[in-house]
Amino acid sequence: MTHAPKLAFITGITGQDGSYLSELLLGKGYKVYGFVRRTSLLYNNKRIEHIRDKIHLEYGDLTDGASLTNYICRIATQNEGFSVFEIYNLAAQSHVQISFEIPEYTSLVDGIGTLKLLEAIRTFPEDIQRKIKFYQAGTSEMFGKVLETPQCETTPFNPQSPYACAKVYSHFLVKNYRDGYGMFACNGILFNHESPRRGANFVTMKIVNGIKKLIEQEKKIDELVIRDTVDIPDSSVKTNIKEEIDKLDFVLTLGNIDSQRDWGHAKDYVRGMWLMLQKDKPDDYVLATGHTCSVRRFIEKCFYRYGKIIVWQGEGVDEIGLDKETGRTMINISKKYFRPCEVDLLLGSASKAENELGWKRHYSLDELIEDMFESDIM
Repeated sequence: MTHAPKLAFITGITGQDGSYLSELLLGKGYKVYGFVRRTSLLYNNKRIEHIRDKIHLEYGDLTDGASLTNYICRIATQNEGFSVFEIYNLAAQSHVQISFEIPEYTSLVDGIGTLKLLEAIRTFPEDIQRKIKFYQAGTSEMFGKVLETPQCETTPFNPQSPYACAKVYSHFLVKNYRDGYGMFACNGILFNHESPRRGANFVTMKIVNGIKKLIEQEKKIDELVIRDTVDIPDSSVKTNIKEEIDKLDFVLTLGNIDSQRDWGHAKDYVRGMWLMLQKDKPDDYVLATGHTCSVRRFIEKCFYRYGKIIVWQGEGVDEIGLDKETGRTMINISKKYFRPCEVDLLLGSASKAENELGWKRHYSLDELIEDMFESDIM
């Protein structure tokens, strides 16, 4: 007996969440399709290399409504008799700091891109449309300068970046199309979720990669110091050693390290996305750990993994982080990495998702950090 196929279409499939979600859905017997920009497949495909022969990819862009409509229609017609068609909109320009530099592009992809997807679904015949379930990736950044703590589904939004503003627009579009056209459309309001597959320009991965580089640098410096203490008659060799040591001057440079975030593991959060689309009725859900940690504390935890204790000196942009044992500077603060509008505290409550979806997190923050250091996947 042939079972009706289960279909999934993922925008942003080459990203952190898209790759984990693809693995989850493949394991549940879905046929997985993805929409990718040509540049993503050329330079950013490492996260999906291991499943490349199991998924179906199409070149395209969220801002091209015609190609979106055609591709979704083609998926449906090629899989006659499908039981369900789940669409996960994960594609975005999702770096908050960068959204201040390219606000128009961020708004186009993160806002208008959602509109084009919803419009594509709306134009399908009713027999296809009623089998489609839509997930929109929201963000805790929509809460911005928070009006209550913890934040949940009823907390008012107060966005503080072009990225967050575009996501708020998408959030209300989804509610509007759900209420106005009867679409099965859900918003997931996800707090910070990290993994070894996090992009290198995000603060957690920047910290992890930076500390790895610092630890390697420390080893090289120690080796050179030992060589320098050996009685070498040739003074030029000693001079060269000192020059080599001077060249090893990498320091981890960050912005606001006192901002507090609710950090979880991406694997837990993609499972929550899928659970939202298994309900009989669509709704909006917050996914969060319910625990907060400052960037400063995250740094300290990461260094402590190597037995290093960081001590802090100075204030504001003049603050530095020193290795307590050696006195070497490990961390600098730069105004360059501060946002024009800072968000100081994000702390979520996932009570609704836990009670209605049966969702719960499996990774603690310490386990997340360990996973990020142990894996070489970028």
